[in-house]
Amino acid sequence: MPDFIMLGFGNLHSFSILFFILFLAIFLFTVFGNLLIIILVSTNAQLQSPMYYFLCHLSFSDLVMSTNIVPNLLGTVLSRGKKMTYIECITQLYFYSGIIVTECILLSVMSYDRYLAICNPLRYYSIMDFKLRTFLSLWPWLLGLTFNLTGVLPMSKFNFCNDKTIDHFYCDLLPLQRLSCSDTSVIELEGILLSVPVFIFPSGFIIVTYVYIFHTIVKIPSTTGKHKTFSTCSSHLIVVGTFYGTLIAKYMIPSKGNSLLINKIVSLLHTVFTPLCNPIIYSLRNQDIKKTLKKVSRQK
Repeated sequence: MPDFIMLGFGNLHSFSILFFILFLAIFLFTVFGNLLIIILVSTNAQLQSPMYYFLCHLSFSDLVMSTNIVPNLLGTVLSRGKKMTYIECITQLYFYSGIIVTECILLSVMSYDRYLAICNPLRYYSIMDFKLRTFLSLWPWLLGLTFNLTGVLPMSKFNFCNDKTIDHFYCDLLPLQRLSCSDTSVIELEGILLSVPVFIFPSGFIIVTYVYIFHTIVKIPSTTGKHKTFSTCSSHLIVVGTFYGTLIAKYMIPSKGNSLLINKIVSLLHTVFTPLCNPIIYSLRNQDIKKTLKKVSRQK
């Protein structure tokens, strides 16, 4: 199997040290922020609701995304390109695509949780019991680890041409398809078919649940009640907008010619900055997490 050369951001080599420090700092803060949320939720009784249980899974998926992408990005920045074996490239592609599937479904699960809490509060804890929340949290991971095999396994049979250079900072499906001398039409067709259960259904479900949520909030008589109720789902709504916005932009922008740099920047936002922003959004906008942080800080 061939070795690939990842070019990364080749036109920014004169600022390589500066960008290495920046991306390293982002990586460390991402790991710290997501681990902090997981530890806080796991060790504090006031954060044991289903909402924070699902938030733990979102933080863990962000950790996997960041540790899968950023170390390789740091290598391309520091060494002005990085060699990756075929196995390393396919492994990175597997976990990247798996996390995308997992987060798409997990965000729809979190929207269902907010729907129950706001639209059916009296039965919320009886419906969202331990058994259901466990099922809803494991299902995204199961689909994420199996759906992407339909694209990764056929690629193991690809024959690659003489050019082994990937003008990107991580192994993605489209660059590998362009390097292949084999027929990739089957994988392209599978990608279109899988986008329905993986992307269209979850995003459509989120839209529908928030239509019901907003309809319920509008009927609340007091302005204070409306604001308090909306604040319980605003963080999730911001995360959904950031995740889907960068994901849609990534696959809408062509990865050829002058658009390649824009595609890389959007990919950078999606894979590097979004895992950093998620814990910041929840920490700054969530009163329970802020109170728990202050309590832990005083105890320390």
